[in-house]
Amino acid sequence: MEQIKENKMGVMPVRKLLVSMSIPMMISMVVQALYNVVDSIFVARISEDALTAVSLSFPVQNLMVAIAVGTGVGINALLSKNLGEKNMEEVNSIADNGIFLAFLSYLLFLVFGMTFVRPYFGAQTNNAEIIEYGISYLSVCTIASIGIFGQVTFERLLQSTGKTIFTMMTQGIGAIINIILDPILIFGLFGMPKMGIEGAALATVIGQIAAWLLAVVFNVKYNNEIKIQANGFRPNIKTIKKIYAIGIPSIIMLSITSVTTYCINNILMKFSATATAVFGVYYKLQSFAFMPVFGLNNGMVPIISYNYGARYKERIIHTIRLSIEIAIGIMLFALLIIQLYPEKMLLLFNASNDMINIGIPALRIISLSYIFAGFSVVAGSVFQAFGNGVMSLMVSVGRQLVVLVPAAYLLSLTGNVNLVWWSYPIAEVASLVLSIFFLKIIYSTKIEPISDCFGGDDGDDIAGGALQGAK
Repeated sequence: MEQIKENKMGVMPVRKLLVSMSIPMMISMVVQALYNVVDSIFVARISEDALTAVSLSFPVQNLMVAIAVGTGVGINALLSKNLGEKNMEEVNSIADNGIFLAFLSYLLFLVFGMTFVRPYFGAQTNNAEIIEYGISYLSVCTIASIGIFGQVTFERLLQSTGKTIFTMMTQGIGAIINIILDPILIFGLFGMPKMGIEGAALATVIGQIAAWLLAVVFNVKYNNEIKIQANGFRPNIKTIKKIYAIGIPSIIMLSITSVTTYCINNILMKFSATATAVFGVYYKLQSFAFMPVFGLNNGMVPIISYNYGARYKERIIHTIRLSIEIAIGIMLFALLIIQLYPEKMLLLFNASNDMINIGIPALRIISLSYIFAGFSVVAGSVFQAFGNGVMSLMVSVGRQLVVLVPAAYLLSLTGNVNLVWWSYPIAEVASLVLSIFFLKIIYSTKIEPISDCFGGDDGDDIAGGALQGAK
């Protein structure tokens, strides 16, 4: 009778549980990947220089996402904790201050968009056309970035109370609006003015703003646990410190990609703008491989955390093993597709002969890192599930800043751009080694000491060998 009352994460068969919790997030992530790719496909129809400009804009756009999502992690964690404690006054304070921080973050990028966009592109290229394209695109994305900060914040308010179905709807609708508006605003369809690359940026921010406003509506109408107080609001420094205490590590980890991409862009620009455009195309395409794995991780983490608290050792091991297997399967499938059809993928972006000549070896070489990436990505989330986020941060820093960027720079000194791409498989091997090392620590300190309790009858007994090599 006691088992029946237990949360499904402790009794439902692991395979069924993992699939049921991960699939919705995987679908949402794939939709996000789709609109990022579609955006660049339409931009590529303008010119290769326009595509390069979008590639050079990515570090700033990723930084906006990093700050929004990282702050959202802090908001979400604090809200969920205080909801569990029935501390509703603090819940409302966290929500109000979280919204305030989203607005402050927007002001930061508003200032950047109005003053620093031209110097940003000027530091990366002397190509006047790329600079002008970049200014047109990134100025809109930053000056109107209120949408991305508002969307992420209000979606986290919904997630903190378990209303994830609404966040799927906001993300999906925002992406669909972007996809529909891209060709209309870029090429001037249905009587609209032909706006070119500025139209692509406008489509992006309109989609984000629409998703934000819809998230606000869902919070007001359905999120009754949280009461947002706009009138008489005063920032609470203590609450803000708590939010950032949790959020800043996530911001740093997510921001590393911005630093890495900026460095790689500058390395590639020394070869040609086309090489940088190829790198931008790869980043769009790779999201189709990684986003489903990130969705898988979102389903995996609460399962591991719950069963760790319940002391269900075999369910923990089974969940980790199954997640690694699925992630590796996804990444190997993506590797196969890229290895077989690199030219067709490049042609989606209106690739020139020069871009195809550079792009085919680039995609094939970089994608070799997928052989190892599935394991490392899941391992990083396992560390977080056990409260060891520092391990994830160390793996990320080690992979990208300690190995990837230096390796890319050293290989660029050969004068052969094809060798630069090998920095990715090299970095992924380093990430794999570090991930295995930390996973051994997690197993020996967190998992192995558990005296297993009853945790369902889904065949978890066969999972015991999953991490035995980590002893």
